[in-house]
Amino acid sequence: MDVDEVIDALYAAHPSGFTAARAEAAARAKKEDGPEAARRITALRRPTLAAWASNLLVRSQPEEAEQFLQLAQALRSAHHALDGERLRALSHQQHVVIGALAREAGRLAAEAGSPISEPVVREVERILYAVLAGPEASAEWASGRLVRTPEPEPEFPAVDPDAVRAAAGRRQDADGADADAGGGAGARADTGVGATPDADREGLLEAARAAAEDAERLASAREEELREADEARRRAVASAADADAEAARLGREAERARDERDRAYTAVTGAEARHREAGRAAKEARDAATAAQDRLRALRTPRQGDPD
Repeated sequence: MDVDEVIDALYAAHPSGFTAARAEAAARAKKEDGPEAARRITALRRPTLAAWASNLLVRSQPEEAEQFLQLAQALRSAHHALDGERLRALSHQQHVVIGALAREAGRLAAEAGSPISEPVVREVERILYAVLAGPEASAEWASGRLVRTPEPEPEFPAVDPDAVRAAAGRRQDADGADADAGGGAGARADTGVGATPDADREGLLEAARAAAEDAERLASAREEELREADEARRRAVASAADADAEAARLGREAERARDERDRAYTAVTGAEARHREAGRAAKEARDAATAAQDRLRALRTPRQGDPD
């Protein structure tokens, strides 16, 4: 068996069946490839719902995932260079891209038959922020085998204009202190500032901008789909309300029909009772008539010894 393919399949499937599928795969691996392959599969950890949705995103949208990784590299480069202007330019883009990708992960999960809740979507966003901040998280996410939300990089705070301006101010102060101390450019090189060539950084930023534009287009498309889905839901709700009203009307008609049936049964029962009573009365009348006729005949028949 190809163990890597088996692992990919395990992380592509819904987490609810992960444990059983892992045990089955490990048993098969032990039989076909030996204990080392089985141990490798047994050591796998079940992903959270958010990690599973993120893995779906990576596997289903490889081009968008690659563009997001390029944006992450550009952001980290700008952060290490303390390039305030670039960070401000990328700050809005990262929020747009993360929001669009998180919604896309939610859509993919729903298409897979397992819609995720809003808190899980928020957790997917936290995963994407961690991917932006750290190369290790980026590599783990890109593998499509993410297990849980990576720990955020403490040296990569959330980007906002105030934080960027403060970082730029700290950079100027640090540069001045280095110059006074005789460190100059060499001291800045030790901290990593300016280590990325301008051409490379521009290329990364251009790729990030392209990724952001693609994500914005995707977000617009998804928002349109959401509006259409809301309209379809509204029509469905209205249709359900009409169906409920029709069901209520039919229910009332059925209740009236049952009442009429009960009255008809009552009438039939009464008629049957009257028929039986009339039958008894008719029989009694016939018996009485027969008795009267017998008495009349008896009176008309002369008795022996009576004079003529």
